[in-house]
Parts: sequence; C-alpha cells; structure tokens
Amino acid sequence: MQNYFLRVRYDGKQFAGFQIQENASTIQGELEKALLIYFKQPIQLTGSSRTDAGVHARCNYFHFQSDLLQVEAAAYNLNAILPSSISVEGIFKVPADAHSRFSAIARCYSYHIYNRKNPFLDGFSWYYPFPLYIDTMNEVASMFKGAHDFTSFSKKHTQVFTNDCTITEAGWFREGEEVVFRVKGNRFLRGMVRALVGTMVKAGRGKLSVHEATAILDARDNALADFSAPSHGLFLEEVIYPSPIENLLQV
Repeated sequence: MQNYFLRVRYDGKQFAGFQIQENASTIQGELEKALLIYFKQPIQLTGSSRTDAGVHARCNYFHFQSDLLQVEAAAYNLNAILPSSISVEGIFKVPADAHSRFSAIARCYSYHIYNRKNPFLDGFSWYYPFPLYIDTMNEVASMFKGAHDFTSFSKKHTQVFTNDCTITEAGWFREGEEVVFRVKGNRFLRGMVRALVGTMVKAGRGKLSVHEATAILDARDNALADFSAPSHGLFLEEVIYPSPIENLLQV
C-alpha cells in the first residue's frame, strides 16, 4: 500500500466541522464521498487538524493508503465532484510512516477582524464595529509566546493528555481594512485561538488590563477566558512538516 497526503483548502461556513459526523455535512465526509464516487471503493481519511464548525482553511491535510494506480492525478476529477467550497490542492506520495497529524511539527492560524461594514468580508472576518488598540493587543500576545499550559484557553473535555503548547509567533497587524492576528505553534487546543482572540479583543477595547489578560494564562481556568470570537474569522493557514516530508509536498 502506498501512503498519500491530500492537501485541501475550504470555506468552512456551511460545514459542521472537519471530522466526519453522522447526519451532518463535514469536510472529511464530502472528501470521502468524492473519493468513493471516483475510485469506486471506500477510502478512509485521517486528518491533520480538526477545525471546528465554520472555520476555514487555506491549507489542511489528510493522509490515506491505497494500492490504486494514478492516485496523484485524481485532484482534477475530485474537484469536479466536490462542492465549490472545497478544493483539493494536491495528492502526494509520502513515506509509509508519514502521518498527517502526528508528523506535523507546527501549525499556523490567522484570525481576521474588521470594524467598517463590508459585504465582501462578511463570513470571512469578524465584524466588530469598535476601535481596538493594537499595541495593547500585541503586548498581551507577546506574553503568550513560549511554552505554557494553555488550560485557560481550551474548551473542556478535549481528551488530550496535556494542555502544554509552545507558541513561536503571535502578533497583530493591519492588512487593508482588517486587523489580523497570526499565531504559530507546535500544537493548539480545541477553541484555543478563538479564546486567545476574544481575550485580547477585550484588552484592546480597554475592558481588560494587560496584567489581567496575562494572569488568565497562569490561572489555568477556562471560565476566565473569552470564547466569543466567532468561528468564521478563523483560518488554518499552514500545517508544517519536517523537511523530508515537506519537500515531497511541492506542487
């Protein structure tokens, strides 16, 4: 059996999340349906990052095994079957021990906010019609860099062994009409990026001091963080692998 990585991007608005669910439309479900139609046999996918309902991705991966011929050439045909909101960007042969989730060494997310009504940003950015102090938000963001226990910024009952994450990049910047948060780390907990954003936005509005915002991290109590940032402002930007795998994922 040959091992493959399948790279996708998608508009998550109409989906109940990434991972397959009964009686709900999901990214994995639509992809497995398209694979079944094209290859005429079921192919089970394993995902790299489980984005929540409504979250988008510019880059996400699945892996699967198959002994079929010309699998790498199937992207065009799969895109003809898939809904317009999901695009297969490539299918790549990888070593047998390469795992889309566990082989990943880093992930990068962005979160988008705009404060002036714009129909072309609706559904892909959080409409927040209030001024934000980016310098304050960046001061808080800098406190999240490094290795920390992010229990305060994780939803409960996530079934993980540790809430420790290492953040290597975290910062806000202006991009056109938007204010964008970019964060990169070795792993992320369920709801973590949106909780970080919601908490920093409170600081940016002057409703939370920098000291209070960063103290939430040390408290390890998710009742203190703000999880109100809507899902449609969040994008998975990159999933990064060690160079021996990364070099094989070039189009």
